[in-house]
Amino acid sequence: MQHTGAFVFGILGNIISFMVFLAPVPTFWQIHKKKTSEGYKSLPYLTALFSSMLWLYYALLKKQDALLLMTINAFGCVIETVYTALFIAYAPKKTRVATIMLFVGLNVALFSTVLLVIQFAVKEDYRVNVLGWICVGFAVGVFAAPLSVMATVIKTRSVEFMPFSLSFFLTLSAVVWFGYGVFIHDLRVACPNVIGFVFGLAQMTLYAVYRNAHIADQKKENEKKLQLQDSKLPVKMKSIHRRSGLGTPEVHPVDGQSNDDEERDDGDEGRGKGNSNGGGGIRRDQDDSPV
Repeated sequence: MQHTGAFVFGILGNIISFMVFLAPVPTFWQIHKKKTSEGYKSLPYLTALFSSMLWLYYALLKKQDALLLMTINAFGCVIETVYTALFIAYAPKKTRVATIMLFVGLNVALFSTVLLVIQFAVKEDYRVNVLGWICVGFAVGVFAAPLSVMATVIKTRSVEFMPFSLSFFLTLSAVVWFGYGVFIHDLRVACPNVIGFVFGLAQMTLYAVYRNAHIADQKKENEKKLQLQDSKLPVKMKSIHRRSGLGTPEVHPVDGQSNDDEERDDGDEGRGKGNSNGGGGIRRDQDDSPV
């Protein structure tokens, strides 16, 4: 029963982790099309690559109940290397240099140091335990890496750089791998996924809060621009601007119209006087009595 549960959770963990690793594909497709890394960060991909390298090494040392760990982390090493290469290819010069330096320092120098220490400074009976807890520490770092992206979301009030699908599958993956660690009685696998679940839940909450905030801010900004433009228009232009549907329609009398009305009134008054002199009209200011 124990092995069956571990196998089921392990298969589910592999499937969901495949989805997690493939979730950034649309992002990197856009980077490839636009030929720029835009505002994306390289840190999550570099830390994910380093974590996959460590867990693959851990699975190779442990051997027992480690085949599923070995499979998914081997795939993770390949796909994260591809992401890193694409990021370096399309990043601006300053970002490219920083990413290369981080890659060399983290994924080459630090991993080589861990490998040499485990192989030559730790006794064989303790290697799995020591490496396992090192993996736990860096797994927490992988789950915490998106904090920089979360800070960007809060600062820009936009979720453009934090895809919901990635956050969702990270959370689901943490739940499944926690179950797998429990079934194989490996706390080194189970523990970091508790933190992964917390961070994943925080990312989804942040997405729900800010998913429409950028649109609302843009709408307010457009309204302010329209109001500013309207305040700078002359009085006559404002009336036309309002009648065009951008404001409340108002009617403003034209000076020529009032002059025409006065001329017609004068003409009518003149005709009334002519008729009184000719006897054919009735003056409005005269009495109608025959006296």
